[in-house]
Amino acid sequence: MAKKKEIDSKRPVQPPLEPTEQSITETLRVNYMPYAMSVIVSRAIPEIDGFKPSHRKLLYTMYKKGLLNGNRTKSANIVGETMKLNPHGDQAIYDTMVRLTRGNESLLTPFVDSKGNFGKVYSRDMAYAAPRYTEAKLDAFCIELFRDIDCDAVDLVDNYDGSMKEPTLMPTTFPNILVSANTGIAVGMASSFCGFNLHEVCRTAIACIKDPDHDVMETMPAPDFPTGGEIIYDAAEMRKIYETGRGSFKVRGKWQYLKKENLIEITEIPYTTTIEAIIDKVAELVKAGKIREISDIRDESDLGGLKIAIDLKRGTDPDKLMDRLFRMTPLMDSCSCNFNVLIEGMPRVLGVRALLDEWTAWRIGCVRRRVYFDLDKKKQKLHLLEGLKKILLDIDHAIKIIRETEEDAEVVPNLMIGFGVDEAQAEFIAEIKLRHINKEYILKRTQETDALAAEIEKLEAIVSSQTKIRNIIVKELEAVIKKYPAPRHSEIVNVNAVKSFDETDHIEDYPVLIFMTQEGYFKKITPASWRMSAEHKLKDGDKVVWDCETTNKAEIIFFTNQHQAYKAHLHDFDDCKASVLGDYLPAKLDMNEGEVPVFALLPDYKSSMVVVFENGKTARFSLESFETKTNRRRLTAAYSDKSPAVAFFYPVEDDTEIVMYSTANRAMTFRVGMLDVKATRATQGVQAMVLRAKHTVTRAVRAQEADLSDPKRYLTRTIPSIGAILKDEDLPNPQITL
Repeated sequence: MAKKKEIDSKRPVQPPLEPTEQSITETLRVNYMPYAMSVIVSRAIPEIDGFKPSHRKLLYTMYKKGLLNGNRTKSANIVGETMKLNPHGDQAIYDTMVRLTRGNESLLTPFVDSKGNFGKVYSRDMAYAAPRYTEAKLDAFCIELFRDIDCDAVDLVDNYDGSMKEPTLMPTTFPNILVSANTGIAVGMASSFCGFNLHEVCRTAIACIKDPDHDVMETMPAPDFPTGGEIIYDAAEMRKIYETGRGSFKVRGKWQYLKKENLIEITEIPYTTTIEAIIDKVAELVKAGKIREISDIRDESDLGGLKIAIDLKRGTDPDKLMDRLFRMTPLMDSCSCNFNVLIEGMPRVLGVRALLDEWTAWRIGCVRRRVYFDLDKKKQKLHLLEGLKKILLDIDHAIKIIRETEEDAEVVPNLMIGFGVDEAQAEFIAEIKLRHINKEYILKRTQETDALAAEIEKLEAIVSSQTKIRNIIVKELEAVIKKYPAPRHSEIVNVNAVKSFDETDHIEDYPVLIFMTQEGYFKKITPASWRMSAEHKLKDGDKVVWDCETTNKAEIIFFTNQHQAYKAHLHDFDDCKASVLGDYLPAKLDMNEGEVPVFALLPDYKSSMVVVFENGKTARFSLESFETKTNRRRLTAAYSDKSPAVAFFYPVEDDTEIVMYSTANRAMTFRVGMLDVKATRATQGVQAMVLRAKHTVTRAVRAQEADLSDPKRYLTRTIPSIGAILKDEDLPNPQITL
């Protein structure tokens, strides 16, 4: 211990590191940009072959393991072997593999033939089994990925530790970039490809190769999804997606109504959602009372496929219910498109036609490289056979040269001198087996030269002709169509053919009685409930100031003391009993602090209303200004704020008579017809009652409610008018007389 302390004491003391200053832009450039570019180029964005690096590494590993034609092996073996190319961990590799399997049903054209539980793309809770329990091999369809892999069609590069080679791209014989759905989030950008039907994509690629002006929407009208569903087809929106590579479209589930069981069965759902998400949302709506027609909902999915069962209450219209479910749940969802793809290492957002053109150009390069590879092989073989043809002239001389050569290293040089051949030809001659040194064998080999020469001429013609290479690509696409069946899963439904209901069609209509109190409480009561108990429960000092008989679908407008109006529908309020306080309107309608309702009406937008102000002015304006196309709830400047409102009158006719009272103990009766109807609801109105000094209007009522002793005394023929002095019996508090 003492010795250790002695050694430590001899060590030089390191001075503390001085903090260094570095520009934030420099930090981002040096530290962050390499990471961002790695995520974009090597992880999240697919390339023109339709694969991300993780997909490519997994499939190539399975190919090298002989799983294209061999038997299935444990998924754990595949995952472990793939880690030689993909160092991101076994769980990430297995997640990638699950999505490529036939069992998971994520892709229209699966690449992995699976055995075991690989979960389902349409279920959140149906988890896949661990890799030690499942087995897999490459699907037979993968021959279209690897057909040219060993023919120098694509570049092979070192893996992350330089121990083996891997392809930079897969030489797919079809436009997989459009066939396989793909999503990815990089740094500062994302990619989202929806899948298209294999046959439609191949036919479109053929048509585009043959006709540069081909309209892709004629042969490939809409995307396709393995989970089916109905695509709501809007031609203009779809064309925008096809041209720009960006946009969205609607997909909804498929259902049928079983009348005998009073049951709805949902058998297909949008690709972007899950069974559990749909059931949870429906249950939430039922619990909140927003949907009352459903008695039960359950997941009945089994080996036969997806199924959601919905039990209906008696008398429910299934069409109207499903229309509401499409609007309020993930049963109808938007599918976003962002066709962001790496082209020679550069991310680009391309439309469908541009993608097909890029794929065709890339595929032409693959086919040309493959032809060059075959051409080089045949030229090498022809060269060797031409050397073999020379020894046909004197086989015995060739044997003599070999026998008389003392050293093995001198055999090839001596043959080169003896027959005038190069080293490769001499090496080929020297390696011929003893049993093949007969005239028949050599004649057969040399006769191949003519056939080889013809094949070489044919390959050279292909290499030099863009048209012939395009024809090869077309034939390969036609072979894919013929060999692999690909029925369309998703049905295309024109947006104009979609049956939809107005919002009010979903609402039950029935008679109701409505009441509003002075303190701002509101009640909606059915006649049956009112007949059972007609005694209101009110807060101390509160009273009912307005009531009306109407129906549940009616619209209502509340005017407040802050010159605002709030629009609502009666079906927004729950039915209640007279024995409860009801809904508190300031809270229900989210009014401002201190804001309370002072008047309510059931609007007829073709009619008008009258507002009497404290300053003696009276405004008559049309309700048309309260009619809105959108579902706006709050309307500001509902009436003039120049003077406090004393009274509101609705409905009114030209012969409606209104009595105004002032603090000067005067009253005036005028007909509404004297007021012009203004279009602007915030109008200050016209002076109806002349006020002197600091007098104001205290109240205004309809003539039949005023109960005046001599109505003609207060009636005026013109406005403005000062009114008449109230008789003692018409005063608010008449004096007692003897």
